[in-house]
Order: sequence, then structure tokens, then C-alpha cells
Amino acid sequence: MLNYFAFIRRHFAMLGFGFIAVFWGNFGQSFFIAWFGADIQRSLGISASVYGSTYSLATLLSAFGVIWLGGLIDQIALRTYALTVAGGLCLACVLLSQADAIPLLFIGLFLLRLFGQSLLPHTGVTTMARHFDVSRGKAISVAMSGVPSGEIVLPVLAVAVMAAVGWQNTFLLIGIATAVVLFPVLWWLSSDSVHVPGSKSAAAVLDPGAVALKSAGRRVVLSDYRYWLAMPGLLANPFLITGIFIHQNFIVASKDWTVSWLATCFVVYGAVHWLSSLLFGALVDRYKSVRLLPYYLIPLFLALVVLAYVPGWWTAVLLMSLLGFSSGSGPPITSSLWAEIYGTRHLGAIRSMNMAIMVAATAVAPVLFGYFIDQGISVGALFGPFALFVAIGIVSMLFSYPLRPQRHPHASD
Repeated sequence: MLNYFAFIRRHFAMLGFGFIAVFWGNFGQSFFIAWFGADIQRSLGISASVYGSTYSLATLLSAFGVIWLGGLIDQIALRTYALTVAGGLCLACVLLSQADAIPLLFIGLFLLRLFGQSLLPHTGVTTMARHFDVSRGKAISVAMSGVPSGEIVLPVLAVAVMAAVGWQNTFLLIGIATAVVLFPVLWWLSSDSVHVPGSKSAAAVLDPGAVALKSAGRRVVLSDYRYWLAMPGLLANPFLITGIFIHQNFIVASKDWTVSWLATCFVVYGAVHWLSSLLFGALVDRYKSVRLLPYYLIPLFLALVVLAYVPGWWTAVLLMSLLGFSSGSGPPITSSLWAEIYGTRHLGAIRSMNMAIMVAATAVAPVLFGYFIDQGISVGALFGPFALFVAIGIVSMLFSYPLRPQRHPHASD
């Protein structure tokens, strides 16, 4: 931890930029939006299935937006890009505050998922991976600490503010806070940032050469067989953890827990998430992400085994600890991996492509889990096969980048 304190003091502005961008992106994450679901359904007079379908479709479409918009960070000055993304989040919150029917709700959720869940964290983490080399793992961990910080703090605030002013005014206040707080903070913390080589302004977006650069970076990844071997494992975390959280009531009923007990265990999840992120950030700097890649999924495998086969109230604590460990260790490893193997010149395009795939997985998970639950499947029959899937993903990862850890010959910085 002392190394982290000294590191943060030396690079306060850049690390602060990454942390704030990731933290503010929590307003678009599933764990935060989930608290508004019941009130939105009552206010608009829609069923849970209609709301869930609207949410999943908005999330899925946002994944396509990430593919294009995420890659623009390679072509636009950081400050311009960050403030534009913050403006998109502000607009999303304002639209949601005025939503009185499904169409406006859908547009608001689409923008919230696009700019909140995806592009703000993408901005913070890509900047850390590009700006830092020797300490890349620690930098990404500091930025990603914004997620567990939000998991611990924001649900309590959301419930309190909603109780006082309602869900629509809560989103309006978030939009105002984004304009009044986030805009100037990002402007200030990005004061030392530099343009990406070859770009001078947002006009670069219109340059056909910019599109070619993004396509070149993605082609390098997609033509690498190691990427496809790693893909099942890369999808496991966002897909399964989203499905577990969205359908937590099914788990509570199956395991004879209470909702309040599981909510208490979320504090454990947030704390372990944060600590494991810091731990693996330091480990990535020491051992490189390619060596650590297969092992961050082991806690997820164990969590699924516990969920499927181990009874008892105490297993909720164990489950949330294991999920927190897997969630925290993943981002420092995977985000550093792309820079180590493919370089940093096309990092935004590469990360946005992968983020789009992960976002699509989070859109599919609630629907697929819901289908099996509606068919009357047991908790063991649902999560046992998923544990096998994760085990296969771990083995597949062992034969991908760790087996041949050399830098791609077309990598560029």
C-alpha cells in the first residue's frame, strides 16, 4: 500500500482523472440502475418483463455504439473526448428525468448505458494503459477502484435521494451534478494530457485515415488465434456476474437466504473487489498480465460451485467474496494485456471492440437466465453447467497468450 500512496502522490492528476471517470461511470452500471427498476415500472405502468426487455435492448444497442465511439479516443485529444462523453451522460440523465413513456425511457437507458457503463470507464482505463508503462497495472487498479467505491457508496445515496425526491428528480440531480462537478474536474485533471500522435482536434473523426487506423488495430487482434482461445474466459466474468446480480431474488429463494442478508454481503463484495484490484495491479507490474491471465477466473469457478452445490447461510459471504475477487482482479490483467501484446497506438479501438462484446454479454445474460428460471430450473442445474463452462474457459486461456506470450509482430506504440 505504501507503494500505491507514493505512486498516487507522484501522478495525482492523471490517476485522479482515471478514478473519477470510472467512478462517475457507475451511474450507468447495472448495480446502480437496478435500484430504480421498481419505481420506474410503477411510475410508467409497465410490467417487469417489458422493463427488462427495454433495458436489455438498450444495453445491446449501446454495445454497437461503443465499437465506433470508443475507438475515437485514439484520434481525439483526451480533454475533448472526455468532456464529450460526460456531456452524453448528462443528456442521458436529463432525458430519464423527463421519461413518461417507453420510447423516452429507452433512449435515456441507451445513452446511460453507452456513456455511463461503457465510455466513461473506457476513457479512464484506456488513458491509464496508454500513459503508464512500467506501472500500468497499478494505474489501472487505481482507476478501477472507482467501481467498488461506487458499489459501496452509491446504492445508499440512491435509495435516500429517491425516497426524498423520487426517481426522476434523482436522475435530474445526477445530470446537474455531472455538469457542475464532473465537467470542471475532468477539465482540470486532464490539463497535463497530450494529444494522441497524429491528431489535433475532433475533426480527425472525419479523416478516412482515422477509420483505417482503427480497423487496422482491430484486424490485428481478430486475426490472432490466441484472442479466440481466450474469448470464452474473457466473456465469463461480465456474463455470469451480471446474470447472478440481476436474478438475485431467484438465488435468495433457492438458498433460503434473505434479501437483507444478501444486501449486507454486498459490502463484502465491494471491499474484496477493491482490495483484489489493488493486489493484482501490483502483480501485473511485477509478473506481466499474460502470465496471470488464466488464474483470475478460478474464484469465479469456485463461486459457481458454491452457488450450485453448497448449502448454508454463510455461503453468501463466501460467494460474494469470490465474486468480488474475480471482478477486481480481471480489469488490471485484461486491460494491461492488450497494451502488452498489441501496443498502445490502437488501444482505444481494441478496447472498445472488446468492451462492446462484453456489454453485449451483459445484455444477453438477464434474458437467458430468465428463460431457464421461468422453465423451473434448480439453482444447481443452472450454475453447475456454468461452472463447467468457466473451467473450459480457464483451460482455453492456458493455451492462448500464456502459451505464446510474445508481443504481436504488428504491435505499435
